[in-house]
Amino acid sequence: MKIFHISDLHIGLKLINRDLLEDQEYILDRIVGAAVKERPDAVVIAGDIYNNAVPSAEAVEVFDRFITKLSGALPETSVMMISGNHDSAPRINCFRSVLSKQNIHMVGQPPQSENEHIEKVTLSDEYGKVNFYLLPFVKPSMVRQVVGTDENGNGLSYDETVRRLIEREDIDESERNVLVSHQFYLPKGKKAEDVERMESEIRTVGNIDEVSAGILERFDYAALGHIHKPMKVGSDTIRYCGTPLACSVSEAGQQKGIVMAELGEKGSPVRTTVLPLIPLRQVRVIRGTLSEVLKQACPDLVRVVLTDRIDLDVIDMQDRLRMAFPYLLEIRREGLRRNDYGDGSPEAAPDLDPFELCCAFLGETDEEERKILRDVINKVWEAE
Repeated sequence: MKIFHISDLHIGLKLINRDLLEDQEYILDRIVGAAVKERPDAVVIAGDIYNNAVPSAEAVEVFDRFITKLSGALPETSVMMISGNHDSAPRINCFRSVLSKQNIHMVGQPPQSENEHIEKVTLSDEYGKVNFYLLPFVKPSMVRQVVGTDENGNGLSYDETVRRLIEREDIDESERNVLVSHQFYLPKGKKAEDVERMESEIRTVGNIDEVSAGILERFDYAALGHIHKPMKVGSDTIRYCGTPLACSVSEAGQQKGIVMAELGEKGSPVRTTVLPLIPLRQVRVIRGTLSEVLKQACPDLVRVVLTDRIDLDVIDMQDRLRMAFPYLLEIRREGLRRNDYGDGSPEAAPDLDPFELCCAFLGETDEEERKILRDVINKVWEAE
């Protein structure tokens, strides 16, 4: 059975105020083209369909055209998708039963009661059944009625929540099973700090959302979403496919692609292939003096980092750069003056995360105050 694994479309995203809808529609058309060529049995989208919980009408239209083209070209292919942390679970869940009759399985919400289970879609080939378990992004508060609390009546961790959700399923391990999930999974023995994260990803303070990837080993393939850089989580069969299009400048130079997983007979190795996706415009960082940078004029999405040690005519500089780079994202200066990161000002710490930035602003804080600050920032993140 051939599976296309994609995730984190983030339709509607703006890259430093640059609208990417044209670029996103272009890359989605490339995915349809690859599907027509390879003819997968299933296309799975592992969350973050949209960049915002309430997407614009234009973003919805882009996604609608993508699904229409995909289903029209390959009516026998099952399309399965889940909501991610950027999506509105209830909105993604709309028309779930109607769409399933059209071979489109759009699952926005995890089990809501003890009688409900993770959505399972079963396909068959010459080797028998393949069971797809579609688990949308989960916060412990969303499924408290399903998984319960700890011995003190407190809410469970993300790790324990996801583990309990999966363990309550009656998974027949004599058959082939695929999990589609959108969480922050960590390989055994790894720390969250070991995982390279992109600027476009939402990160919790203290990495409270991390989940041990050990629970995934019972699946023949785990199609994961949430991490924007393509990444294996311990093996070829537990992996993040990454975004199909760069969502931040930190992803400049990354090779994006579709992970094509091919499942043969139960117990045989799963074959994985990355089908490269070439964007309409690359994301690039061009560094050098003004004269050096201008020699590299191109139609890509560009962050310019100027290293000139002298003052430049700002108006003239901007005009010349915009002529050379019609899709200029931003201009940065390097080398003139650096602030002391220890002075506590927000401007002094552009690369710090919200928790570090607040600590720098507040100055000396004790462990209790830092714990309160972590809780506040994480509650704001969850509310968003």
